[in-house]
Amino acid sequence: LEGGRLVDRCGGGLCRVLAWGYWLARRLTGTTSMAVQSAQLLAEGDLMTRLRPTGDPGVDGLIGLYNRMVDALRDERRRIEEQHFLLSRILEVSPSGIATFDFDGRIDYANKAAERLFGLPAAYLQGRRPAEAPGSLAASLARLEPGQARVIPIEGARRVRCHMGTFMDRGFSRSFVVLEELTEALREVEKAAYEKLIRMLSHEVNNTVAASTSLLSSCLNYAPQIGGEDRDDFETALKVVIERSTQLNVFMRGFAEVVRLPPPRREECDLAHVARGVGRLAHPLGADKWVEWRWEIPEGVAPVRVDRSQLEQVLLNVLKNAIEAVPANGVVTVSVGQDGATPWLAVQDNGPGVPDVVREHLFTPFFSTKPGGQGIGLTLVQEILRQHDLPFALDSAPGGPTRFVIRFPPLPRPTPELA
Repeated sequence: LEGGRLVDRCGGGLCRVLAWGYWLARRLTGTTSMAVQSAQLLAEGDLMTRLRPTGDPGVDGLIGLYNRMVDALRDERRRIEEQHFLLSRILEVSPSGIATFDFDGRIDYANKAAERLFGLPAAYLQGRRPAEAPGSLAASLARLEPGQARVIPIEGARRVRCHMGTFMDRGFSRSFVVLEELTEALREVEKAAYEKLIRMLSHEVNNTVAASTSLLSSCLNYAPQIGGEDRDDFETALKVVIERSTQLNVFMRGFAEVVRLPPPRREECDLAHVARGVGRLAHPLGADKWVEWRWEIPEGVAPVRVDRSQLEQVLLNVLKNAIEAVPANGVVTVSVGQDGATPWLAVQDNGPGVPDVVREHLFTPFFSTKPGGQGIGLTLVQEILRQHDLPFALDSAPGGPTRFVIRFPPLPRPTPELA
């Protein structure tokens, strides 16, 4: 009997152990299944699915913790996506050019303003280092170090401020560059400064020269009262001073012409006709150097609407510079063409080119490398083209050639009349 009771007790204990083991196994299996499922959801980036409670307090505690974590991650991801969308919209409409570089120094992003300043589409820039892209801006960026800022000249008259900085991405440093065009701002400041200076100098010099010349001319009337060799010396001295005063007046008048430039009186004209006419005027200027003139003027180039006399003045100044730049037996090429609906006019010479140091200051008001030069020519060219709102570019490098291009907006097409 006692043996039977012992067996019963052992059997009951074994059943309890088996039941407890079964309960523990189910709990562990449920916990493991929940852990596997949650890990799979996280691996797939699924932050929308929430786990349902199982009725087990221990497992439900873990499920609640998981659901709260997923909700927090989902809210954070939404916030980051919204910030990223806002930042991308701001970058796209920003007037400043912005480009970022990957860990190898290659461009991986460029906004629309950067595309415009580089003159290249973002698809072309992406994956390239600045040194591998064409253009003076890209070449200058290749020499820019993080933390540096420089004003870089591009296309002759344009100025771009470039700042290279760094930011952290996944614990590593990356570079970015901000490009800001300063052309118009600098031009307005320079123009206001030199206009004020020229007006003041013109007023003082012209008034002084006019009064002095009048007095000196009156003094010449007393020359007959001086006898012998003294009279000749007296007349010669006064005439020299009068001549120099007249030349000073002419000198100041050249500067004043830039300030008093009238607004353009636009009319429709033929670029080919203008180019040939100014070329005939400039032809004798290159006779001493035996300059070879080449003309690339096809038929059918669309007419443009400009102030013809001012455009002729621009072209004459550019041709003079080209003639001065070429060596003996040099070549000056005058071209007229059309890209799509956009007409253009170009002057190219095979001179030694413009050094980098000079190119940075080429369109600075009254800058000149010529002995005794006033720097009026290119200043006047720039002012006339700015008043016409005509884009222009000067492409040159040491060794040449040098090419100056003016582009003209297409004329509006006439609206057909309805019957």
